[in-house]
Amino acid sequence: MRKKIVAGNWKMNTTRPDGIELAEAVAARAAEVPEGVGLIIAPPFTHLCCCGKRLKGTKVELSAQNCADHAKGAYTGEVSVDMLKAVGCQWTILGHSERRQYYGETDEKLVEKVKLALGAGLGVILCVGENLDEREAGKHFDVVKAQTEAVLYNFSAEEMKHIVIAYEPVWAIGTGKTATAAQAEEIHACIRNVIEAKFGAKVADDMTILYGGSCKPSNAKELFAEKDIDGGLIGGAALKADDFLGIALSF
Repeated sequence: MRKKIVAGNWKMNTTRPDGIELAEAVAARAAEVPEGVGLIIAPPFTHLCCCGKRLKGTKVELSAQNCADHAKGAYTGEVSVDMLKAVGCQWTILGHSERRQYYGETDEKLVEKVKLALGAGLGVILCVGENLDEREAGKHFDVVKAQTEAVLYNFSAEEMKHIVIAYEPVWAIGTGKTATAAQAEEIHACIRNVIEAKFGAKVADDMTILYGGSCKPSNAKELFAEKDIDGGLIGGAALKADDFLGIALSF
């Protein structure tokens, strides 16, 4: 069976003391989460090291929210994959809709970032998803298919073992709107079909695909009951340990 994962993207929230407190609260109750369900938290860069220390010996893994598209050099303000690895990261989130929208992150740049992350031994949570205009125009399948192919078709079946996909209906992020379970499932199934077309049924069946649009304890159970939804990339609800763990306990 493919792995179930609940990952918390803290975005640009929490100070260092708040982040440590939140990481400790999640770690303290992580053992309550069923076997086979992975937990990942993605604090801001400034607290990765101290949060990582609090996670040692627990089932909670550490992720960055982004990485540089160069290995090292004169790139002021950037953080390399080796730097992330050195502070204990096991994952990085790449291609989040906010990175695409606000910082001009392209599929071409994401290919470079994924290569660097995998080369450093980091797992990748790659985000794909359509905005409201694309959804209303009926282009959602085409957009998600194109994003998935543009990045992941550059990698091998072996490399795909270290990649998780997160489907974000951009129109449901931070808006309080949520795709219905059926809407989420049909896109997850589409993504799995795109993976199968390139890599075969085994790789597609093993691929963990997360839902990333306003998932919370009240709707997680319904979403996770769908056969192609393997967990969640959680935003706002990840900032409260009880809510985050409540989602993880929905399996």
